[in-house]
Amino acid sequence: MKLHRGRRVMLVTGASGFLGRHLVRGPVGADWEIIAPTSSAMDITVRAQVLDTITGWKPDVVVHLAYRKHRRTIVDGSRHVAEAAAAARCRLVHLSTDVVFGGRPTPYTERDVPDPLITYGVDKRDAELAVVAIDPAAAIIRTSLLYGTDTLSPFQIELASAMRRGRSNMTFFTDEYRCPVHAADVAGAIGVVAAQRDVGGVLHVAGPSRVSRLDYARALAAHAGFPDVALPSTTVRESGQVRAGNVVLDSSLASTLGIRPRSLEDALRQ
Repeated sequence: MKLHRGRRVMLVTGASGFLGRHLVRGPVGADWEIIAPTSSAMDITVRAQVLDTITGWKPDVVVHLAYRKHRRTIVDGSRHVAEAAAAARCRLVHLSTDVVFGGRPTPYTERDVPDPLITYGVDKRDAELAVVAIDPAAAIIRTSLLYGTDTLSPFQIELASAMRRGRSNMTFFTDEYRCPVHAADVAGAIGVVAAQRDVGGVLHVAGPSRVSRLDYARALAAHAGFPDVALPSTTVRESGQVRAGNVVLDSSLASTLGIRPRSLEDALRQ
């Protein structure tokens, strides 16, 4: 790949994933020269590969989105990316999640200390800690449930497939709340943060509305053409699972940067 001289360069891990596609194919991708190594070309669990690739390209910014649900990728992979970004002296934007929190009645701000309940949340918290230990100036964007409209999330595809079959083995919680956010809005936030070198630390970027898992699924089913479907539901207590019941991110700090994600209702109407 030959870079165009004079353009800012962004290296994206996980560019073929759901959020990555919104980033590289959207307005941010048009503003930056994008380097998108495949997982076979740069396996983030292999430290030497990550160091060689990132220090070889020396991008202006590294956006770390790559994801597989096991600790080696989440924690060790994030550490390797942070080490390589530091060695290349480039800015790092790291994606994290709201489930680093365990749930409470009031919204979480960036100042709150993570208290995860589930294994994935523990791993993502530890990845944040690994990144900050290497690069205290790194930007860490915490977000919530991601969905799309033109390009659909894996959950949306699974839900629509179940609706077409006329049955679903999925059950949705009436008492688990999150702040769903359109992937394009998060991609836009990444672009804003990547372009401002003085923006570092944790930043919450989530939708403005508190939505139950059941209402979230209903809204996405309606968008897929199934407005009147009856979805099976339960409560967290009835399920016997350990889950964070109410995780609401306060995204007011992001709004001071001009980052204002759309509500679920507004995004699905557009």
